Amino acid sequence: MILNEIKSQALQVPERIALQGEQTQLSYAELASEITRWSSALTAVTAQASVALALDNSPAWILLDLAILAAGWTNVPIPAFFSATQKQHAVQNAAVSLILTDLPTSWTALFSQAETVAAWQVAGKTVTVLRVQASDRATPVAKITYTSGTTGAPKGVCLGEQQMWQVASSIRAMVQPGHDDCHFCVLPLATLLENVAGVYASLIAGTTVVVYRCEAVGFTGSQFDILKLYCGLQASQATTAILIPELLRALVACLQAGQPALAQLRFVAVGGAKVAAELLLQAHALGLPVYEGYGLSECASVVTLNIPDANQPGSIGQPLPHVQLRVDSQGELWVKGAIYAGYMAADGTISEPALDAEGYLPTGDLAYQDAEGRWILSGRKKNLFITSFGRNVSPEWVESTLMHQAGLLQVCVFGEARPYNVAVVFPAPQVSQAQVLQGIARANQGLPDYAQVGDVIVVRQPFTPQNGQLTANGRLKRDVIAAAYAAEINAIYEGISA
Repeated sequence: MILNEIKSQALQVPERIALQGEQTQLSYAELASEITRWSSALTAVTAQASVALALDNSPAWILLDLAILAAGWTNVPIPAFFSATQKQHAVQNAAVSLILTDLPTSWTALFSQAETVAAWQVAGKTVTVLRVQASDRATPVAKITYTSGTTGAPKGVCLGEQQMWQVASSIRAMVQPGHDDCHFCVLPLATLLENVAGVYASLIAGTTVVVYRCEAVGFTGSQFDILKLYCGLQASQATTAILIPELLRALVACLQAGQPALAQLRFVAVGGAKVAAELLLQAHALGLPVYEGYGLSECASVVTLNIPDANQPGSIGQPLPHVQLRVDSQGELWVKGAIYAGYMAADGTISEPALDAEGYLPTGDLAYQDAEGRWILSGRKKNLFITSFGRNVSPEWVESTLMHQAGLLQVCVFGEARPYNVAVVFPAPQVSQAQVLQGIARANQGLPDYAQVGDVIVVRQPFTPQNGQLTANGRLKRDVIAAAYAAEINAIYEGISA
């Protein structure tokens, strides 16, 4: 599947550059040869293993990922943004026996029993092979991807090569990457979205994949330098990329500040969290060909996608060719196609997915189709709250309506067991309190009375992963935001001036 298609590209376009790093590049012929070489090197270390891939973004990451796949082993990508506890949990939960890393000291600090069994030069990068524990547990999956977050034990989503190939193949069919394209990796490769929809979809199509260190793309600790991302996109002459909403927002601001348009881009997917339609329209006005998608780790990343010939800001697009969708009587979206094998349980078994009799998986998202058949997300089922008048409100629906108003950049709505809803709003710097209120009033005209916002708290600090108010991929952490502004929210409902 994935490996066979890469080998096919190596025969068709052997000299075409497959991987382009900051100092190293590999042609398709070299990539196919190196996959075989490093797969053999892995199996020479041990007969069978689950391997934690804990490297910075680089050609070496991609090469070793494919070598692990070729060896028939299980790859457990470890995001750099995981806490020490989360890293330990992933390694132990997946029964990892080997860690491939460019930061061996940080891992030996977490696992005192770890021993170095090899040090390799892989595509110009020094990779240390650590044995952390003996394990004879066989995990019959190609990849275990752990869900992101800043607290708690992440879930291990178990995927086979078939599921990842289905998604990559469908992305290839919809986006049509080719030999003249250049995909620029923005997100960490441990992110399934970049790994499957970015790298795999590009490589099976014979596209050049450009991959730099995360710091070179703009990620520095808890900060992000948008100019580095802009310069990387410009210098690489990238034609495709994948962004999360916050990075798109920053890139739009960068272009609005006067940076020249990125004219070579032809397709920029944005996902990981709901995208404000206004932000997409702003991007299009600046020449950014941005298209929103939707997906789940449990479906090997992408489920739906907008494309140039069928694009509607505010919609999550059309199902990928291998996907079927339906909505139940409560408005919950169910999906069929490229379904995961299950979650990795604490006892080493893989739990069965909670599918219905026809093989559909509940997503936890509320959705509907508009008159033209486009799919629209209206919120998370678990985020629904009930007002004191007994009306169900999806906060994402209200938030999306408010964010259509110019200058309202981030919104979080509350109203559980309350007579009316309150919005915490982060506006653009130049937007006044009066303008925020005017925007709220305009938005309320398009909402039924029970969903309208009765009062607003205007804040001048954005919701970010750094202050714990956003997840790493841009979703609101409602409980954290509620705690941060609890005094102001309570004061409003108690009739006290905040």
